[in-house]
Amino acid sequence: MKYTLLFSLLIIFASCGVTTDSSNVESADHQAVKVAKKTSGELDKYAKAYFASGCFWCVEAVYESVRGVEEAVSGYAGGKHPNPTYRLIGTGTTGHSETVEVYYDPEVVSFETLVKVYYGSQDPTTVNGQHPDYGSQYRSIIFYQNDEEKKIAENFKANLDASGEYSKPIATEIVPFKKFYPAEDYHQDYEKLNPNQPYVRSVSIPRLKRFQKKFPELLK
Repeated sequence: MKYTLLFSLLIIFASCGVTTDSSNVESADHQAVKVAKKTSGELDKYAKAYFASGCFWCVEAVYESVRGVEEAVSGYAGGKHPNPTYRLIGTGTTGHSETVEVYYDPEVVSFETLVKVYYGSQDPTTVNGQHPDYGSQYRSIIFYQNDEEKKIAENFKANLDASGEYSKPIATEIVPFKKFYPAEDYHQDYEKLNPNQPYVRSVSIPRLKRFQKKFPELLK
């Protein structure tokens, strides 16, 4: 009985969903350091792309380490609820996934390279999640905004499936982009602002380091 309880507690504390909502006190790390997101006006000259692959804290940190990416914003996309919140999407009933909006300079990094980053920073064969986070809100999705992006995403997925790199089929959904809702402020730059949070230490930072080791040529 006690081992079952201990295992359950470990799963809870190693989950992207354990953070408090905006009505609660932020962590000491988050209070100590503030990283200002650029305003929409400052980002108007950049192209945007949208990716989901598990916890958005992890995905945001990965993309912000890539040369040519100016900003990455955590949020929600892919569902039908008009005003999703972290609490709502956590139920797995709104259809949204934790998604990152990536602002990038196409003269420095291409959309195809961002797709390469996407697949190279996760296990794309996992259905509805990335360990240790599972549920439809953690599913893997590439949101395309035009036919060119759709073609790039579909070709990359098909080539990866055919490569034999994975023993299971690629589970990534490729769907048209409709609307992105930025997440609550306390989610932005979460990994950077909360380096000692248990999930960040045990899951998010190791995931970032694995990506950086795999693709050093893409880093800032």
